[in-house]
Amino acid sequence: MPSVDSYLSPRDNSQNPLGYVPSDTLTGIAMAVVLVTALTQTFLSSRYRTTWMLALVVGQYCYAIGFGLRFALHAHPDSSGIYIVEYLFIVLSPCAFIAADYVLLGRLATFLACGEYIPLPLNRVTRVFVISDISTFLIQAAGGGSTISHNPNVALVGEHTFLAGLSLQLLSFLIFSMIYVRFLYKVYTLRPEIWKCDQHKPWYEDWRTLACALAISSIGILIRSGYRVAELSYGFQGFLATTEAYFYLLDTLPLVIANTAYIPCWPGRFIHNNAEQSMNRSKRSVVYPSAQK
Repeated sequence: MPSVDSYLSPRDNSQNPLGYVPSDTLTGIAMAVVLVTALTQTFLSSRYRTTWMLALVVGQYCYAIGFGLRFALHAHPDSSGIYIVEYLFIVLSPCAFIAADYVLLGRLATFLACGEYIPLPLNRVTRVFVISDISTFLIQAAGGGSTISHNPNVALVGEHTFLAGLSLQLLSFLIFSMIYVRFLYKVYTLRPEIWKCDQHKPWYEDWRTLACALAISSIGILIRSGYRVAELSYGFQGFLATTEAYFYLLDTLPLVIANTAYIPCWPGRFIHNNAEQSMNRSKRSVVYPSAQK
Protein backbone atom coordinates (compact mmCIF):
# COMPACT_ATOMS: atom_id res chain seq x y z
CA MET A 1 0.00 0.00 0.00
CA PRO A 2 1.54 3.35 -0.99
CA SER A 3 2.38 5.73 1.82
CA VAL A 4 0.26 8.85 2.30
CA ASP A 5 1.95 12.25 2.22
CA SER A 6 1.53 13.83 5.70
CA TYR A 7 1.52 17.32 4.22
CA LEU A 8 -1.02 16.65 1.47
CA SER A 9 -3.40 14.33 3.35
CA PRO A 10 -2.52 14.39 7.07
CA ARG A 11 -5.92 13.03 8.13
CA ASP A 12 -5.46 9.99 5.90
CA ASN A 13 -2.00 9.21 7.21
CA SER A 14 -2.21 6.72 10.06
CA GLN A 15 1.35 7.60 11.04
CA ASN A 16 0.42 11.22 11.78
CA PRO A 17 -0.74 11.26 15.43
CA LEU A 18 -2.20 14.79 15.28
CA GLY A 19 -4.21 14.27 12.13
CA TYR A 20 -2.92 17.60 10.79
CA VAL A 21 0.35 19.43 10.30
CA PRO A 22 0.76 22.22 12.89
CA SER A 23 0.85 25.74 11.48
CA ASP A 24 4.22 27.39 12.15
CA THR A 25 2.54 30.81 12.05
CA LEU A 26 -0.01 29.98 14.75
CA THR A 27 2.63 28.17 16.77
CA GLY A 28 4.94 31.18 16.61
CA ILE A 29 2.22 33.60 17.72
CA ALA A 30 1.12 31.37 20.60
CA MET A 31 4.66 30.72 21.77
CA ALA A 32 5.54 34.43 21.66
CA VAL A 33 2.46 35.37 23.71
CA VAL A 34 3.13 32.66 26.30
CA LEU A 35 6.82 33.58 26.61
CA VAL A 36 6.07 37.30 26.99
CA THR A 37 3.51 36.44 29.67
CA ALA A 38 6.00 34.17 31.44
CA LEU A 39 8.76 36.79 31.38
CA THR A 40 6.41 39.50 32.62
CA GLN A 41 5.19 37.29 35.46
CA THR A 42 8.78 36.39 36.32
CA PHE A 43 9.51 40.10 36.74
CA LEU A 44 6.37 40.64 38.82
CA SER A 45 7.14 37.63 41.03
CA SER A 46 10.58 39.04 41.75
CA ARG A 47 9.40 42.61 42.29
CA TYR A 48 6.57 41.74 44.65
CA ARG A 49 8.27 38.69 46.20
CA THR A 50 5.38 36.37 45.42
CA THR A 51 7.20 33.05 45.39
CA TRP A 52 3.87 31.41 46.15
CA MET A 53 2.82 32.19 42.54
CA LEU A 54 5.84 30.42 41.03
CA ALA A 55 3.69 27.47 39.94
CA LEU A 56 1.99 29.79 37.46
CA VAL A 57 5.31 31.11 36.15
CA VAL A 58 6.98 27.70 35.82
CA GLY A 59 3.87 26.35 34.13
CA GLN A 60 4.08 29.13 31.54
CA TYR A 61 7.63 28.17 30.58
CA CYS A 62 6.64 24.51 30.31
CA TYR A 63 3.67 25.52 28.18
CA ALA A 64 6.02 27.50 25.90
CA ILE A 65 8.23 24.41 25.52
CA GLY A 66 5.17 22.52 24.34
CA PHE A 67 4.57 25.08 21.62
CA GLY A 68 8.25 25.00 20.67
CA LEU A 69 7.91 21.28 20.05
CA ARG A 70 5.08 21.97 17.62
CA PHE A 71 7.69 23.48 15.30
CA ALA A 72 9.43 20.11 15.40
CA LEU A 73 6.11 18.39 14.68
CA HIS A 74 5.64 20.60 11.64
CA ALA A 75 8.99 19.39 10.30
CA HIS A 76 8.40 15.76 11.38
CA PRO A 77 4.61 15.25 11.51
CA ASP A 78 4.93 11.45 11.65
CA SER A 79 7.18 11.40 14.74
CA SER A 80 5.31 9.74 17.61
CA GLY A 81 8.20 10.53 19.98
CA ILE A 82 8.02 14.28 19.38
CA TYR A 83 4.24 14.12 19.52
CA ILE A 84 4.00 12.49 22.94
CA VAL A 85 6.51 14.89 24.51
CA GLU A 86 4.74 17.89 22.92
CA TYR A 87 1.35 16.58 24.00
CA LEU A 88 2.40 16.04 27.60
CA PHE A 89 3.90 19.54 27.87
CA ILE A 90 0.79 21.14 26.35
CA VAL A 91 -1.74 19.12 28.33
CA LEU A 92 0.03 18.82 31.69
CA SER A 93 1.36 22.40 32.02
CA PRO A 94 -2.09 23.77 32.94
CA CYS A 95 -1.92 21.66 36.12
CA ALA A 96 0.49 24.34 37.34
CA PHE A 97 -1.98 27.10 36.45
CA ILE A 98 -4.67 25.28 38.41
CA ALA A 99 -2.37 24.88 41.41
CA ALA A 100 -1.67 28.63 41.39
CA ASP A 101 -5.41 29.39 41.57
CA TYR A 102 -5.77 26.96 44.47
CA VAL A 103 -3.00 28.73 46.37
CA LEU A 104 -4.35 32.18 45.57
CA LEU A 105 -7.80 31.54 47.06
CA GLY A 106 -6.27 30.56 50.38
CA ARG A 107 -4.04 33.65 50.36
CA LEU A 108 -6.95 35.93 49.47
CA ALA A 109 -9.22 34.54 52.19
CA THR A 110 -6.43 34.94 54.76
CA PHE A 111 -5.67 38.49 53.65
CA LEU A 112 -9.32 39.49 53.98
CA ALA A 113 -9.69 37.66 57.31
CA CYS A 114 -12.67 35.82 55.86
CA GLY A 115 -11.49 32.25 56.16
CA GLU A 116 -14.74 31.28 57.86
CA TYR A 117 -16.44 31.43 54.47
CA ILE A 118 -14.30 28.62 53.09
CA PRO A 119 -15.84 25.22 53.96
CA LEU A 120 -12.44 23.76 54.86
CA PRO A 121 -9.85 25.14 57.29
CA LEU A 122 -7.55 27.53 55.42
CA ASN A 123 -4.47 25.50 56.30
CA ARG A 124 -6.08 22.53 54.58
CA VAL A 125 -8.02 23.90 51.63
CA THR A 126 -4.94 24.66 49.55
CA ARG A 127 -3.30 21.40 50.54
CA VAL A 128 -6.36 19.33 49.63
CA PHE A 129 -6.77 20.86 46.19
CA VAL A 130 -3.05 20.85 45.38
CA ILE A 131 -2.84 17.16 46.31
CA SER A 132 -5.85 16.59 44.04
CA ASP A 133 -4.05 18.49 41.27
CA ILE A 134 -0.86 16.45 41.68
CA SER A 135 -2.83 13.20 41.72
CA THR A 136 -4.70 13.99 38.52
CA PHE A 137 -1.41 15.17 36.97
CA LEU A 138 0.16 11.76 37.67
CA ILE A 139 -2.88 9.92 36.31
CA GLN A 140 -2.76 11.97 33.11
CA ALA A 141 0.99 11.49 32.76
CA ALA A 142 0.66 7.73 33.18
CA GLY A 143 -2.19 7.51 30.69
CA GLY A 144 -0.58 9.87 28.20
CA GLY A 145 2.63 7.87 28.16
CA SER A 146 0.71 4.72 27.26
CA THR A 147 -1.35 6.16 24.43
CA ILE A 148 1.43 5.78 21.83
CA SER A 149 2.02 2.13 22.63
CA HIS A 150 2.12 -0.13 19.58
CA ASN A 151 -0.06 -2.55 21.53
CA PRO A 152 -3.67 -1.48 20.81
CA ASN A 153 -4.92 -2.76 24.17
CA VAL A 154 -2.27 -0.82 26.11
CA ALA A 155 -2.95 2.30 24.04
CA LEU A 156 -6.70 2.01 24.74
CA VAL A 157 -6.12 1.62 28.47
CA GLY A 158 -3.81 4.64 28.35
CA GLU A 159 -6.46 6.69 26.58
CA HIS A 160 -9.09 5.76 29.17
CA THR A 161 -6.67 6.48 32.01
CA PHE A 162 -5.84 9.85 30.53
CA LEU A 163 -9.54 10.69 30.15
CA ALA A 164 -10.15 9.67 33.76
CA GLY A 165 -7.37 12.00 34.93
CA LEU A 166 -8.79 14.90 32.92
CA SER A 167 -12.32 14.24 34.17
CA LEU A 168 -11.21 14.12 37.81
CA GLN A 169 -9.25 17.34 37.31
CA LEU A 170 -12.32 19.03 35.84
CA LEU A 171 -14.48 17.79 38.73
CA SER A 172 -11.96 19.03 41.29
CA PHE A 173 -11.76 22.45 39.68
CA LEU A 174 -15.56 22.67 39.42
CA ILE A 175 -15.78 22.08 43.18
CA PHE A 176 -13.08 24.69 43.74
CA SER A 177 -14.95 27.19 41.55
CA MET A 178 -18.18 26.65 43.48
CA ILE A 179 -16.29 27.19 46.74
CA TYR A 180 -14.87 30.41 45.32
CA VAL A 181 -18.29 31.69 44.16
CA ARG A 182 -19.72 30.88 47.59
CA PHE A 183 -16.81 32.70 49.26
CA LEU A 184 -17.41 35.87 47.23
CA TYR A 185 -21.15 35.70 47.86
CA LYS A 186 -20.62 35.36 51.62
CA VAL A 187 -18.21 38.28 51.74
CA TYR A 188 -20.58 40.40 49.64
CA THR A 189 -23.68 39.65 51.74
CA LEU A 190 -22.26 39.16 55.25
CA ARG A 191 -19.21 41.41 55.25
CA PRO A 192 -20.17 44.46 53.17
CA GLU A 193 -17.55 46.55 54.98
CA ILE A 194 -14.81 44.28 53.63
CA TRP A 195 -16.43 44.02 50.21
CA LYS A 196 -16.37 47.83 49.94
CA CYS A 197 -13.19 48.54 51.93
CA ASP A 198 -11.20 49.47 48.80
CA GLN A 199 -13.98 51.16 46.85
CA HIS A 200 -12.37 54.62 47.13
CA LYS A 201 -9.00 53.36 45.92
CA PRO A 202 -7.90 53.08 42.27
CA TRP A 203 -8.91 49.83 40.55
CA TYR A 204 -5.34 48.56 40.74
CA GLU A 205 -5.47 48.74 44.55
CA ASP A 206 -8.98 47.32 45.00
CA TRP A 207 -8.88 43.69 46.12
CA ARG A 208 -12.03 43.03 44.09
CA THR A 209 -9.94 43.54 40.95
CA LEU A 210 -7.81 40.58 41.99
CA ALA A 211 -11.00 38.64 42.75
CA CYS A 212 -12.16 39.33 39.17
CA ALA A 213 -8.80 38.14 37.80
CA LEU A 214 -9.16 34.87 39.71
CA ALA A 215 -12.70 34.50 38.37
CA ILE A 216 -11.51 35.08 34.79
CA SER A 217 -8.71 32.58 35.29
CA SER A 218 -11.14 30.01 36.66
CA ILE A 219 -13.53 30.43 33.72
CA GLY A 220 -10.69 30.05 31.22
CA ILE A 221 -9.45 26.89 32.91
CA LEU A 222 -12.97 25.43 33.04
CA ILE A 223 -13.46 26.03 29.30
CA ARG A 224 -10.12 24.43 28.51
CA SER A 225 -10.75 21.46 30.83
CA GLY A 226 -14.18 20.88 29.35
CA TYR A 227 -12.69 20.92 25.86
CA ARG A 228 -10.01 18.39 26.78
CA VAL A 229 -12.54 16.01 28.33
CA ALA A 230 -14.76 16.31 25.24
CA GLU A 231 -11.75 15.82 22.96
CA LEU A 232 -10.73 12.57 24.65
CA SER A 233 -14.35 11.40 24.77
CA TYR A 234 -14.36 11.43 20.96
CA GLY A 235 -10.92 9.79 20.86
CA PHE A 236 -7.58 10.89 19.46
CA GLN A 237 -8.92 10.53 15.92
CA GLY A 238 -12.11 12.49 16.62
CA PHE A 239 -12.90 15.81 14.99
CA LEU A 240 -11.92 17.83 18.08
CA ALA A 241 -8.47 16.25 18.32
CA THR A 242 -7.71 16.45 14.61
CA THR A 243 -8.80 20.06 13.98
CA GLU A 244 -6.16 22.66 14.83
CA ALA A 245 -8.68 25.51 15.08
CA TYR A 246 -10.38 23.86 18.07
CA PHE A 247 -7.02 23.52 19.83
CA TYR A 248 -6.34 27.26 19.60
CA LEU A 249 -9.92 28.44 20.24
CA LEU A 250 -10.82 26.12 23.12
CA ASP A 251 -7.45 25.32 24.67
CA THR A 252 -4.82 27.95 23.94
CA LEU A 253 -6.99 31.09 23.92
CA PRO A 254 -8.84 30.38 27.21
CA LEU A 255 -5.55 29.61 28.96
CA VAL A 256 -3.83 32.69 27.55
CA ILE A 257 -6.71 34.86 28.82
CA ALA A 258 -6.67 33.03 32.16
CA ASN A 259 -2.97 33.73 32.65
CA THR A 260 -2.65 37.22 31.20
CA ALA A 261 -5.51 38.35 33.48
CA TYR A 262 -2.97 38.34 36.31
CA ILE A 263 -0.53 40.73 34.62
CA PRO A 264 -2.42 43.96 35.43
CA CYS A 265 -3.71 42.37 38.65
CA TRP A 266 -0.63 40.63 40.01
CA PRO A 267 -1.57 39.13 43.40
CA GLY A 268 1.52 40.51 45.13
CA ARG A 269 0.26 44.06 44.58
CA PHE A 270 -2.86 43.31 46.63
CA ILE A 271 -1.74 40.63 49.08
CA HIS A 272 1.19 42.03 51.01
CA ASN A 273 3.81 40.59 53.32
CA ASN A 274 2.82 38.65 56.42
CA ALA A 275 3.37 41.53 58.85
CA GLU A 276 1.16 43.93 56.92
CA GLN A 277 -1.35 41.17 56.30
CA SER A 278 -1.62 40.47 60.02
CA MET A 279 -2.03 44.18 60.73
CA ASN A 280 -4.85 44.48 58.19
CA ARG A 281 -6.56 41.43 59.61
CA SER A 282 -6.28 42.82 63.13
CA LYS A 283 -7.76 46.18 62.09
CA ARG A 284 -10.67 44.57 60.29
CA SER A 285 -11.48 42.27 63.20
CA VAL A 286 -11.54 45.22 65.60
CA VAL A 287 -13.37 47.77 63.48
CA TYR A 288 -15.67 45.33 61.73
CA PRO A 289 -16.56 42.32 63.89
CA SER A 290 -17.08 39.12 61.99
CA ALA A 291 -20.65 38.49 60.97
CA GLN A 292 -22.28 35.13 61.39
CA LYS A 293 -21.99 32.72 58.54
